[in-house]
Amino acid sequence: MRLQAQAYRAHDPRWSFAPLSGDGAAIHGGRFNPRGVPALYLGLSPMTAIKEASQGLALKIEPLVLCSYEVDCADLVDLTDGATLSEVQVSEGDLACGWMLIANAGQAPPTWSLAERLMGEGRAGVIVPSFAPGATPDDRNLVLWSWSAALPHKVTVHDPSGRLPKNQLSWS
Repeated sequence: MRLQAQAYRAHDPRWSFAPLSGDGAAIHGGRFNPRGVPALYLGLSPMTAIKEASQGLALKIEPLVLCSYEVDCADLVDLTDGATLSEVQVSEGDLACGWMLIANAGQAPPTWSLAERLMGEGRAGVIVPSFAPGATPDDRNLVLWSWSAALPHKVTVHDPSGRLPKNQLSWS
């Protein structure tokens, strides 16, 4: 499927000079990317991005830089659709797994196996439910393994005034 939409990400200000980087996800791994695989995690609404970044600490949110993105991306799989889940042979329970606990135990979470399989099929990413504390069924994320400034996997950050820092020293 193709998605043409606005998406959002709430950045740690220290890393907002690289709003299109998936390097942090590659270092630590994420629900939908094994360690070593860059991924760009975006919320499909501003509140979803904030929920993801704050992880349930709504009354004590660390400082964040909220950015919006223009997305025009093909080769996506919508894992919020029941028929698609059946088609790719994954369950909602697999998506909601305690991925971090599984990974810390030295095993591959089912979501990593799914991501590797979909990447092998040439998929650019997935649309998934948010599993952040306080998420509602309307909270959805876009997770990309393949993105660039050009089609068919185009993602650009909206910064017409050049307000984002150019490097970590820009904050001083």
